[in-house]
Amino acid sequence: MTQHLVKLCVGVESVDQLRGYIEQRQILALAHGLSNEQIHTTRMVPTRIDELLDGGSLYWVIKGNVQVRQKLIDIRVHKDDAGKRSCDLVMEPYLHQTQFQPRRPFQGWRYLSVSDAPADLTGSMLAGDQLAEMPEAMRRELQDLGLI
Repeated sequence: MTQHLVKLCVGVESVDQLRGYIEQRQILALAHGLSNEQIHTTRMVPTRIDELLDGGSLYWVIKGNVQVRQKLIDIRVHKDDAGKRSCDLVMEPYLHQTQFQPRRPFQGWRYLSVSDAPADLTGSMLAGDQLAEMPEAMRRELQDLGLI
């Protein structure tokens, strides 16, 4: 059964800013002859790796709302010399905008079930990608008013 992760995107103010960071890291990696994989390192290692890699995504909380997700493609577990474990979450470099879902601050990451995950914007009531192209502030206000 598929599982997702949810994590705070600390220091990021918008989906566009996150997209810019991803593009910048890819350009720098390619310029230095390194792999351009999109990796996020975390100190805690998930116990449900098989479920996460069965179609799971990492949902990012930006400015108090889940707003975007990245599909997980691998989880690489590491051990340092002291035996302390950590892992690399390897993700697709593409961002899939989601409907806003409010989240309170928390540390680390949390599991997110498929039934609790916000829907992608491409499956919304508006035609095509109109909702995804709408400015973030306008989307937030329309959602607060219960109009989307």
